[in-house]
Amino acid sequence: MDPYGKEVVLITGCSAGGIGHALARAFADKNCLVVATSRSRASMADLEQDPRFFLQELDVLSDASVQHVLSRVLDKYGRIDVLVNNAGVGCVAPLAEIPLSAIQHTFNTNVFGCMRLVQAVSPHMASRRKGKIVNVGSVTAMAPSPWNGAYIASKAALHALTDTLRLELRPLGIDVINVVPGAVRSNIANSTMATYNRMPELKLYKPFEAAIRERAFFSQGMKSTPTEEFAKNTVAAVLKKNPPAWFSYGHYSTIMAIMHHLPLFIRDFLIKKAMKC
Repeated sequence: MDPYGKEVVLITGCSAGGIGHALARAFADKNCLVVATSRSRASMADLEQDPRFFLQELDVLSDASVQHVLSRVLDKYGRIDVLVNNAGVGCVAPLAEIPLSAIQHTFNTNVFGCMRLVQAVSPHMASRRKGKIVNVGSVTAMAPSPWNGAYIASKAALHALTDTLRLELRPLGIDVINVVPGAVRSNIANSTMATYNRMPELKLYKPFEAAIRERAFFSQGMKSTPTEEFAKNTVAAVLKKNPPAWFSYGHYSTIMAIMHHLPLFIRDFLIKKAMKC
């Protein structure tokens, strides 16, 4: 166990260029011991020589991978104080044409991958009656828009699960925080487009293809919040003695919260105009 009592933070999805990578650095800057994980250790190569980080390859789709990493972390540090479920995939395509396998993969990663970590870590945290679980959702779930339905649905499901987990785990001494990013700069648009380009050619929605491709980059405009700024503010909120149940930060956060409460016909009008559908 770490003799200095530093917080041990396990973060999924820490590939360079993403939110998880920025969160890892922000937690380390707050004197935490960070277990940075991703499917490929090479994607975190810039953290390799920094003693503040313990790098691990982790596939959130694999029970064996999760258990292996947890065992290594507990052997090294003796505890996990904070779990940050950040690993996720984007999925842009019209719902009437998207392969069901793509929807399943999106949910397997964004929802069931998260729950796999929650179920693995909760017994340890409950035994200490101490811990924090952070699930990274999305403001898109506040006002769903076209061309991104599978991703939005997965994040909406994660929001609902997080709300339930907060109530169920609190009696066990575990805080659950729903972190809801707005438009934050990351590499998600490029990885989303790589997935889209492997999908079958559109038929019903061929005339909308330009708008669909544009949707993948909607959150990456010039006004998008810098990843480091988002990470710094998120970490400050998570490390509070009494962290907020819901923390949203980034461009569009306020707008999407307002959109959520608008009458549907107004919301639909605004979204259709923005998404060119």
